[in-house]
Amino acid sequence: MSAILAACAATAGLAGPANGGERDRKFFESVEGDWSGPGEIVAGKYKGTKFNCTLNGSTPAAKLGMTLDGTCRVGVFTQKMSATIEHTAGKGYRGTFMDGAEGKGLDIVSGNVVDASKVVLAINRNQLKGIMQARIADKNTMNVTVSVRVEKELVPVIGMSLKRVDATAVGAIAAE
Repeated sequence: MSAILAACAATAGLAGPANGGERDRKFFESVEGDWSGPGEIVAGKYKGTKFNCTLNGSTPAAKLGMTLDGTCRVGVFTQKMSATIEHTAGKGYRGTFMDGAEGKGLDIVSGNVVDASKVVLAINRNQLKGIMQARIADKNTMNVTVSVRVEKELVPVIGMSLKRVDATAVGAIAAE
């Protein structure tokens, strides 16, 4: 699991302040619910490491934003995972991935909801800079990519494809 964190720590300016409008609210509400799926570290020292995550998406009652909280598993090892962003007046979107750059995670320093299906967040940890992008491909699929800035280029480091698992149909039992 440290491989996921190490790859993210090797990550992280982009995106100006978000407008905080209806488009943003629509995106964040689309993330609400339970998600599960595989991911892979696609570059760097831990390239080829595969993992599986189970996350719950929620939105705060009084602010624009979201939290994805849950666990990711590599083999028999499980790691708690969490990303939280909120819109702060005059400062745009801010938040943390894991426990932020003060701990073992990353700071979310800005962000922008591109449209109702995509958010791009600038992340950093010390001199490492990059982006985390979440795209809702359809109501039951979310793709997350973390890319690192290497010189003037963004290089994808982590990719995940999550499926909604809370919208499963429940069959009825016929009465006899």
